[in-house]
Amino acid sequence: MKKSLIALAALAAAGAASAQSSVTLFGIVDVNYAHYSVGNGGGHLNALTNSGYNSSRLGFRGTEDLGGGLAASFWLEGALNPDVGQGTSQTAGLDFKRRSTVSLSGNWGEVRLGRDYTPTFWNMTVFDPFGTNGVGTQIGFKAKIGGGLDPNAVRANNMVQYFLPPNLGGFYGQISYAFDEIVGSNDAGQYWGGRLGWASGPFNFAGAYGESKGSTPGTAAAPKVKTWNLGGQWDFGMAKLIGEYDNNKYSSSAFATDPELRSWLIGGLIPVGAGEIRLSYSAYKLSNTGAEEPKADQWAIGYVHNLSKRTALYATYAHLKNKDGSALPIQASLPQATVLSGNPNSSSNGFDLGIRHSF
Repeated sequence: MKKSLIALAALAAAGAASAQSSVTLFGIVDVNYAHYSVGNGGGHLNALTNSGYNSSRLGFRGTEDLGGGLAASFWLEGALNPDVGQGTSQTAGLDFKRRSTVSLSGNWGEVRLGRDYTPTFWNMTVFDPFGTNGVGTQIGFKAKIGGGLDPNAVRANNMVQYFLPPNLGGFYGQISYAFDEIVGSNDAGQYWGGRLGWASGPFNFAGAYGESKGSTPGTAAAPKVKTWNLGGQWDFGMAKLIGEYDNNKYSSSAFATDPELRSWLIGGLIPVGAGEIRLSYSAYKLSNTGAEEPKADQWAIGYVHNLSKRTALYATYAHLKNKDGSALPIQASLPQATVLSGNPNSSSNGFDLGIRHSF
């Protein structure tokens, strides 16, 4: 009898402990057919690729209630290429480079350590009707990623971040600092930045600023980058109006003048039954290059049909026009090694048709 009581007590204690902590396996599998074509003899490409609506991923996250309003949590998330059945590339397995963090949070906010999105990227992806995914990705992001001059344009390693608590009357924000971790590097790879916004009712506005130092500061391939952007959303009920402006200045002794990349977007989300229409027009210009000032614009339209809360069908079409020497490709990136490049002053078209399932 005593052994039975002891066993029951142990089970009760284990149940209480497990109720205060949780671990979740989650992910997204997004696969789509894509067609890209480039004018001026640039050719065309048909591909079965992924992440046309949401980025495919696999992850683990967990939270432990420490009592007194204090909680510890972790988040490990890796990219997937479900069209080829592998992780982040065709030659490498799964890693956790999408996000790898551990956090401590309470009524005072959250301290988060590890690899994560930078504050300036948050504004670009939140205020893009296409979420910087697929062929509809805003042109300013395509230009930033295509240039490859800022290693912290999307995420940063070795970051320490503080997030405001969610009970500040709609205000939200974060401060982020990433260590360079290289002896004698003159802070090569260092990043710091912040974001502050306000969301209440139909409105959501935010601004962000960040500074990033390339792996070899002072060279044309890795300059110092100063980025700031503003974004906003107004929900009218029948539709959401979205706007965003992004400014990047590249400083290096290798440049006679400091190039400046500016882009803007206006778009919308229109609910239609079980689905949603997505629209955007975006443009960019690269100034202070010492020669031509490349520029381009793009319009995109798409439709998402929700079969359930977790499964959706989607289609997106985009048209991009390069001008004054610009040669941006129509796709932001392809998980596969094959990439269709743009041609100077060419017009490009792209189409995505796919299915997304989350779990």
